[in-house]
Amino acid sequence: MRKIAICGAGMTPFGKFPHASIKEIGRQAVWKALLDTRLKPSDIQKVYCGNALSGAITGQEMILGHVIMRAAGLTGIPILTIENACSSGSSAFTEACMAVAGGFYDRVLVLGVEKLTGSNTAHVVKAMSSATDVELEAGYGLIFPSAFALLARKHMEVYGSTSRDLAAISVKNHNNGALNPNAQHKDKYSIDDILNSRMIADPLRLLDCCPISDGAAAVIICPADQAKKYTDQPVYVAASVMTTGQYLQTNDLCSFPVNQRAAQQAYEMAGIGPEDVDLAEVHDCFTVAELLHYEDLGFCAKGEGPKLVREGATELGGRIPVNVSGGLLAKGHPVGATGVAQLVEITSHLRANAGERQVHGAKVGLTLCNGGFMQGEPCVATVNILKR
Repeated sequence: MRKIAICGAGMTPFGKFPHASIKEIGRQAVWKALLDTRLKPSDIQKVYCGNALSGAITGQEMILGHVIMRAAGLTGIPILTIENACSSGSSAFTEACMAVAGGFYDRVLVLGVEKLTGSNTAHVVKAMSSATDVELEAGYGLIFPSAFALLARKHMEVYGSTSRDLAAISVKNHNNGALNPNAQHKDKYSIDDILNSRMIADPLRLLDCCPISDGAAAVIICPADQAKKYTDQPVYVAASVMTTGQYLQTNDLCSFPVNQRAAQQAYEMAGIGPEDVDLAEVHDCFTVAELLHYEDLGFCAKGEGPKLVREGATELGGRIPVNVSGGLLAKGHPVGATGVAQLVEITSHLRANAGERQVHGAKVGLTLCNGGFMQGEPCVATVNILKR
């Protein structure tokens, strides 16, 4: 199996762009990634496009990747659109890595893209609820805010986490988002601001939840031994893992076993442990999700996520900075784009060009992106580890 490098990375700003089509948003990200390399469109041999909700929201489905790539000038090559809930983009990346590692292609582009605005919130929420079992869960009202509220209450009951701990995660991520020119929300908040925001599903309040967003991100990968031909700043893929939930009755609702398995596989593939990670971008769809990810990824022992928060360990400048991009909470969550945007963010830090939010001396970065939710567990977990 060949080693892999990211030779190009780019993303659009995330936000609400009601007058921009998904085709235009995706095209912009493709060209930002191309312009980050010495490659031409004709050099790309295959494309993977990650998207979750285009069919439900915009009506464009089946050939979304083809439509965007025609607009971007990439035609006559294999193009696949991959749908895997919030992990659509990161799943596309894992598939692309296998194609390059296996020697089938040398230059592959991965795009994650989503267009959620231009439709009313109720319609978007209904579409998002299709990432659960619509017959047994969403159909009875167990949609994402209520599901994660139950997880938060369970962690509070068992381990003593508090609403203030969750609020501190939101404060941290919004502070980081204020430093990110691509973030949707750049406002800073206090703990009291979070705790006084509108209740959504007790104990989760409005500022504990990620926003509806539009946006796209793209990376280009190649064999590691060819990367210097295309860029002066290659970033190497040490691990790319995707796995799915098992939905066991023994799940205690205070952890995600699917995350733990994906992380362990990724650490073994990369030959490192959690103590070697310099920064991480994780799927903070809700503040409690980030708290659980600390524990599942091994950044602390089970039940000690609140301690990390209280010590400031996950803040910019802390022992293990998490979501220095602002995360989904502040950067935004255009569903299919999120996993690829995480890779773009880590790449920028390993190249030491992340500006005011730079994690100095970063050599190893990790991404965790979840997708879907059934029986108290994400359906998909993707973990990627990048090295300088």
